[in-house]
Amino acid sequence: MRYFLFLLIITSSFFYSCKSGQDVYQYELNDVNINADYAGKNKRKTEQQYISILYANLFQKAISANELIEIEKVIASIGDKELAHEVVVSNFMNRSGIMLPPKSEMLADKTAFVMDTYKRFYVREPLVAEKTWWVNYITANPQVNPELVYVAFALSEEYLFY
Repeated sequence: MRYFLFLLIITSSFFYSCKSGQDVYQYELNDVNINADYAGKNKRKTEQQYISILYANLFQKAISANELIEIEKVIASIGDKELAHEVVVSNFMNRSGIMLPPKSEMLADKTAFVMDTYKRFYVREPLVAEKTWWVNYITANPQVNPELVYVAFALSEEYLFY
């Protein structure tokens, strides 16, 4: 009798676990295009545009034609365009007359600083995630100053497009 009961339990558990049709769950999802806020910027700036706009953003005035041509020649002479842009930005940052907000102003109102920087460089409002990230980054890293933030924006991928 025990043997029969044991065999019955084993057999029933075998048939119970071997279902012929598994439950299939299907979720209906809507296709959503997720693009960055700057996704509409799809035209790359020419070197002249990049230099002119960068100069205007940093010095708040237009660059002279002679200086524009000289800087353009420097960029053309360097094969690596990213390196060339780093050289130009570094050169601009080491000049007098650059219009940077003081670090104390940046630290006094980090949100306003981030908002102003996005408007200045990207001509748009930052996304909430972008604003939060920058505010948290500035808060967590006391060595960060406006110059470093401006360099990051000037060398970013988005800044190359309009």
